[in-house]
Order: sequence, then C-alpha cells, then structure tokens
Amino acid sequence: MHSAKHGESQPTPTTIASDVTEGASDAGPAIAGPDRGTLLTVEVPRGTVVLAATPIGNTGDASARLRALMEHADIVAAEDTRRLHDLARRLDVHVNGRVVAFHDHNERAKADGLLDEVEAGACVLVVSDAGMPTINDPGLSIVRRAIERGLPVTCAPGPSAVLDALALSGLPTDRFCYEGFLPRKHAERVQRLRSLQAERRTIVFYETPHRIADSMDDLLSAFGPDRRMALARELTKDYEEIRRGTIAEILDGVVMDPPRGEIVLVIAGASEDEARENSASTLSVEELAVLSIDRALEDGLRIKDAIAEVIEEHPLPDGSLANRKQVYSAVLEIKQ
Repeated sequence: MHSAKHGESQPTPTTIASDVTEGASDAGPAIAGPDRGTLLTVEVPRGTVVLAATPIGNTGDASARLRALMEHADIVAAEDTRRLHDLARRLDVHVNGRVVAFHDHNERAKADGLLDEVEAGACVLVVSDAGMPTINDPGLSIVRRAIERGLPVTCAPGPSAVLDALALSGLPTDRFCYEGFLPRKHAERVQRLRSLQAERRTIVFYETPHRIADSMDDLLSAFGPDRRMALARELTKDYEEIRRGTIAEILDGVVMDPPRGEIVLVIAGASEDEARENSASTLSVEELAVLSIDRALEDGLRIKDAIAEVIEEHPLPDGSLANRKQVYSAVLEIKQ
C-alpha cells in the first residue's frame, strides 16, 4: 500500500447548518445554507486532492461535505465551470477559491500544475458535471500523478448512477461489474457483448437515448430474450423510471415508448449453464477449418458460407472473430 506524506499542514474545520447532531462545534467559518438547526463541523484538508461527487439530478443529494469543500477549497477543478457555478447558486454556496476548467481535453496537461499547488499546501477540489470524478469523467490523470508524486488524495463520496441503478434493479448486488458506456459502433458493441457472455456477475452499462434501440437489439443477440435486466433513467429526478423484465420485454418497451434522459442498463449475469456453454476453450484455426468442412457437407453450403457461420458461433475470448482468410487457407490445406 502506498503511503503519502503530507508535511505539517492540518485540515481547516468548517461549521455548517445540518439536521444531524454530530460533531457540533463553533470552530471555523460558517457556510451559508438552509436553516436546519444544529451545527456540523466539516474539515477541509490542506495539501490534498479531494474528488467530490456532485448530485446526478437532485440537488438535495449534495452532502454537507461537498458544500464545505466548494466554498473553502483553495482551487476547484471543474469539468464545466458554468455548471459548477450553477450548482453553487442552487446550493446557496459561494465558491471562494480559484476555479479552473479541468476536462477530458486538458486534464493531463493541468494535473502537475494543480499538484504543485497541493504540494505547497492547497486543497484542490475536483468535481465533474454529475457523480464521482474518474467514473466516466475526468480525474484519473491527477489521481495517478498524485500517487506517483506521493501526494494525498481522498474522496467526498456521494450520488452514483451506477450504484443507484444496481440497487433498484432487483438483480444480485453481491457481485457486479461496471462496463461504462457501450461502444458506439455496432461491430465493437457486438464484440464487447460477446466477451461478456460467460460473465456470472451482474453487468452495468451506461447508454444514450439515441443508441438505446440498437444496443437493446445487440443485447438480445448476445444474451438471448429471457435474460433478466433493468433499464433505469433520469435517476433521482422528477421523471425517474425503472423498467424491469426480460431483455425481450425491455426491448419491446424501448420500441413502443423510447426512453429519454440518462440511461443505465443492469443485466443479470449468466447462469451456470450459460457460463459453461460460453466458456468453451478457444478453437484453433485448423479446428475451425474442420468444422467448416463438416458444416458445408452436412448443410449443403458453399465453404465460404460455412466458414462465416462457424467463426460467428465460436468467438475469441475478447469477443472478436477468427480471421476468415486464415480459416479458408486451412481448409485448402486440409483438402490437398
């Protein structure tokens, strides 16, 4: 385990209004906010990078710690500075620190400059537009460089579309894998899904409204019509909706009533039989050639059509398909 040294700087205590009677203190400045009675002390760490989760739809999910960090961090690195200020306005919080744009196109270039400030004792808050930085959002570069430079990194946890959808899906939550956004291109999406056919854990994806119908078609092809799943959209918002059923049922619903907004797909893992069937050892080019010859003879197919069928039925472990030309060459060698 890597242990980062942090000089002599100490966290700055901040006192905010809260419903929770915990850690009450009159130390430190007070954050402006709703009048909720008791006071809760929140520490703003010095000389530290803090990744903070922001609301994914409902502003009320913003934590006391997020509000304190937004107001008192020395630097706020935001994926979209306009959305940061809009969130601050809705939370009735004033961002006192320096605000810098920190997004996919500049995070590598800006990471070391921000970490120089951390090394000098600054608290650098990293926020994305919604949810936790680094999870399909900027932040990974500064985390990696902080670890390499021996500088402290911590999290202020909060809303998560992945975990919300998983919890609401009704599918097993003890073991799951998160696969991010499904690939945009059909061929790449099919390959990714094929590689997951033997996955026993619950699978979570993100998807967009304009690709959801095509992706559901590919899910049906990869996992069959009867695999259980859930489609969650607009989580924590007024129009939150969870559709649960089989892949075939959800696909029908997508066609009849296309979902809008941000979408999370939760797919049940493979059964023991499905996992066993899809975990068969990879066939060699020569073995595929033999199967192709047999298929052509049995079904009266042209050899090229038989090869296409056989390699489609026997994807490689990463979901890609064997090279047709190589299999065809092996067929010719066998026939000589």
